[in-house]
Amino acid sequence: MVKKFGIKFGGLQQKILNLVLIFILAIVGVFAAVSVYQGRHLSEIVSEAGEKQQKSIKSISQETMNYVVHSSLAKNTAMQAYMADNTFSEVKANVATLQTVTQRIFEHSELFPDKEVPLPDAANDGTPAIQYAAKAGFDPSQSKSLGLIGNLSDMMIAMYSNSDKLSSCFIGTPEGVAVFVNDRSSAYVDENGDPVTFDPTERPWYKEAVEKGDICFTGIELDAYTDIKGLVCAAPIYVDGELVAVVGADVFLNDIDEYVNNSGAEGDFVFIVNDSGNIIFSPKTEGTLAVQLSDDANDLRESQNTEFADFISSSLEKNTATQLVTVDGVEYYMAGAPMGTVGWTVVSAVEKSLTEVTTNQMLDQYDEINKDATEKFEKGAKASERTTLVLTVLLLILASAAALSLAGRIVKPIEKMTKRIADIKEGETFQMEDIYRTKDEIELLAQAFELISAKTKQYIIDITKITKEKERIGTELELARNIQADMLPNIFPPFPDKPDFDIYASMSPAKEVGGDFYDFFLVDDDHLAMVMADVSGKGVPAALFMMMSKILINNFAMMGGSPKEVLEKTNEMICQNNEEEMFVTVWFGILEISTGKITAANAGHEYPIVKQPDGKFELFKDKHGFVIGGMNGMRYKEYEFEIKKGGKLFLYTDGVPEATNANNELFGTDRMLEVLNKDPEIQPAQMLGEMRKAVDEFVGEAPQFDDLTMLGLELK
Repeated sequence: MVKKFGIKFGGLQQKILNLVLIFILAIVGVFAAVSVYQGRHLSEIVSEAGEKQQKSIKSISQETMNYVVHSSLAKNTAMQAYMADNTFSEVKANVATLQTVTQRIFEHSELFPDKEVPLPDAANDGTPAIQYAAKAGFDPSQSKSLGLIGNLSDMMIAMYSNSDKLSSCFIGTPEGVAVFVNDRSSAYVDENGDPVTFDPTERPWYKEAVEKGDICFTGIELDAYTDIKGLVCAAPIYVDGELVAVVGADVFLNDIDEYVNNSGAEGDFVFIVNDSGNIIFSPKTEGTLAVQLSDDANDLRESQNTEFADFISSSLEKNTATQLVTVDGVEYYMAGAPMGTVGWTVVSAVEKSLTEVTTNQMLDQYDEINKDATEKFEKGAKASERTTLVLTVLLLILASAAALSLAGRIVKPIEKMTKRIADIKEGETFQMEDIYRTKDEIELLAQAFELISAKTKQYIIDITKITKEKERIGTELELARNIQADMLPNIFPPFPDKPDFDIYASMSPAKEVGGDFYDFFLVDDDHLAMVMADVSGKGVPAALFMMMSKILINNFAMMGGSPKEVLEKTNEMICQNNEEEMFVTVWFGILEISTGKITAANAGHEYPIVKQPDGKFELFKDKHGFVIGGMNGMRYKEYEFEIKKGGKLFLYTDGVPEATNANNELFGTDRMLEVLNKDPEIQPAQMLGEMRKAVDEFVGEAPQFDDLTMLGLELK
């Protein structure tokens, strides 16, 4: 539209001018009045339609958000409970191991000479050390147990050093002496450097273990020397019905306390309830959800708020679905998951008001768009009213005849628009039609209605689609990861009735699922098959290819094939239908358990690492064949070597030597051999743990680009 001499040519003003020139102004006035009436009526219709769309937006958005909260809160809570409970499970397993070994030493005390246990020395601060503390008047030269317990020094130090969960591990005896391992030696001496007195028989963990007669967890208590909040797992030792010692380990709860306190920053938070129904960790400082002193704490299962009491009771027994619970006048979405080891429960809570933020933002945006469109329409309508009124007064006599015809052309689109908007139902949108293409304010208004309606509907469709797709993908990847883990041997020791050897393996994928795999299985009573393989690529395609390769190798080996025959048959099967041109490197060997002889074949995989008794770990540079899946008709060579009794074998994928730090340096085989030779007598499980620890320290904050897979074997 072009404006000249105060008149908009191409708009309503021009049409009014045409009416003045052609028709009688009297009729123009009548139709102008009708147009004004219809415009005002249209404003009312628009307002009503806006309210309907607001209700629709609010309903659909809230349903979508509730779906997200209910589907994800319970899963996240269960994962948090599992991760927290894993800490206590590991501590319990360590205490059970310490209980078993201590029991055997006391039962066969005649086989173990006394070993000295030193007093605490502040100079050992920061280094794991064994030391003892005793009640006043204790004479170590008269002790029946102190020197015997000294035989456990190396084991206790290794247990403490290899676990990031333990704050210390210790053994207390009825004599009033406690032998313990940690790196806080200075806490057990006074300002003069003299050891402080300590009677373990007076500690709650000692009394509760004796009272219950089995392994148990104490309540939360303060450490005797550091006053740090912690939890103790303890177990009694009896020989011929007589109590000879109580073993235990404690866990400082600073990390859990810090995690819980930091969880309440955005309105969603976590709190933990113990088996007595008391809140022991919470970011809240006031009200029902705050932590209270144990003497004042109420059992939430007996709360007068029966809705909340029932929820707490259920969450202590099983994983709960997401529930809407009102506490202290505030509505929360809550989900709980128990920690079976200690009998506690983790509860995640989200204020209901937080789930309405997105809806309110959408409504604010809609109001802003609607307000802008309404203002444009009202401005244009008022201008039209003024122009129509002035022209009608001046040209009333001349416009009477022509106005009847042309005014209808103005009113008809408005009437059509009014009726269409009034008839819009939930889920429908306003569509542009030819009748609205008037090249003036009416067309602009119709375009605004169409834009608002389309954006609102698309926004709701997009947010619903994205939410469902994210949850579907997450669920499928989690299922794929679990299936892949279950395909590999993961129960250790795998052959309890085979004391001739010890084997341990692990696989850590770089993505949700990986392409590396290991396998080991008994072909017969005297032959153990071992597989270490690396599939090209990463993610789900590599995982599928890995499963097929593992099954083929296993099947051909169990049919009695030699390593050479197994690799050739596997290659033949894979090459028959390998349109994606994927391949896998494989080291496959069969150990004759009775003699230590290994017959193996290598399809493009990394060199194995071998250690003979009294020797060092060294690369065994065997002959490599071509990768599996690379070319049909390939032939592979077998070779033999022997591992003597007490020897070890270490297998791995290229993710270990090719692990890269932030400076783009490779971990390399030299560092691998250095780690292995630090303690050549280490057991396979600890061997893999030390290697993973060394790789993690070397890589630092750099991302993991490749799968890390390792297998360790010791011939007893």
